Amino acid sequence: MASSYSTDLKLELMVTGENSGTWGDKTNTNLNLIQQAIAGFESIAITSTNTTLAMTDATISNARNAVLQFTGAITANCTVFVASGIEKTYIVENGTSGAFTLALNQVGGASAIFGATDKTSKIIYLNGTDAVDLGIVNLTNPVTLTNKTLTSPTLNTATLSLGASLDTNGFDIAFDNATGIDDDSGNQQIIFTKTASAVNEVTLANAATGNNPNFTASGDDADVGINFTPKGTGAITFNGMGKIEELKEKVNIYTTATTGTMNFDFLDGAVEYHTGTATGQFTLNLRGSSSTTLNTLMSVGESMTGAYLNTNTTFFVSTITIDGSSTNVTLEYQGGAAPTAGNAGIDVYSFTVIKTTTTPAYTILAAQTQFN
Repeated sequence: MASSYSTDLKLELMVTGENSGTWGDKTNTNLNLIQQAIAGFESIAITSTNTTLAMTDATISNARNAVLQFTGAITANCTVFVASGIEKTYIVENGTSGAFTLALNQVGGASAIFGATDKTSKIIYLNGTDAVDLGIVNLTNPVTLTNKTLTSPTLNTATLSLGASLDTNGFDIAFDNATGIDDDSGNQQIIFTKTASAVNEVTLANAATGNNPNFTASGDDADVGINFTPKGTGAITFNGMGKIEELKEKVNIYTTATTGTMNFDFLDGAVEYHTGTATGQFTLNLRGSSSTTLNTLMSVGESMTGAYLNTNTTFFVSTITIDGSSTNVTLEYQGGAAPTAGNAGIDVYSFTVIKTTTTPAYTILAAQTQFN
């Protein structure tokens, strides 16, 4: 009875009493074929769109290798074929160049495919009909993960690119302190800073047609406010109409008596109340602060309004200056005349400063009102 050959590796299967005198050579050939199947490596150049690997009976063949490396500059989508009926496992490296796909196919079945830019390695098995990609992740090359769960992953890359929307699946995104969200040029847009044992936060809600989005203070406390803090002498700007349901305003209260030059610092607040009884006539000097001029704070076409509350008997404001000067300052009083006396009780000096030119020049609209 003649020898036959195994289905998968094409090893010669000898029958008892056959091949007298050559049995040893044939056994060695089989061992070499097994070695090729277990440890063999071959680099195969892809020179056409269809390449067929050979698995020849009792002969060293490229389809029998354990590791296949495909090389060459491909100019179209290419397929490498292995005969059907063979069951085998491969490590396949796509070493080709060119932005085209490379497929390993068991003739007539499904293919395991490297994408046009997928120059990685795959573990692929043949089940006799199809070539099946085990989908094992290559940690050193770009990989597309589909329906995978990553447990406590660390992404060590400068940029993570998403191919679709990010769904947090009901979980939060945790930012390290002083980190946040950048734009697509790497510039910071939002920075999150943390407070130890924080219990309050803000909630941003979108809205349906005809309604406004909502920015809300939320948290464990019963009463939670929101602070908006500009940097330096910057200002909070509302680009459009504003609507206020209720407003609380800071009042700076001083016990010092009014006399001489009294500096009114807008950066510290818009209302000053001096509870000490005035001891002399006084000049009210409007400025940003001791280190910031009002000229720096204001642009042409802007106004600022304040109030100075003076506890009084007979003394009153003699003039109002800006940044220590009355040059290019036009002072207009309600009723057409500047005050000539103080009043018992509290005199409230209210004033609106309008910057009219870059010179700079200002117009001040002022009023004196007695409260007693």
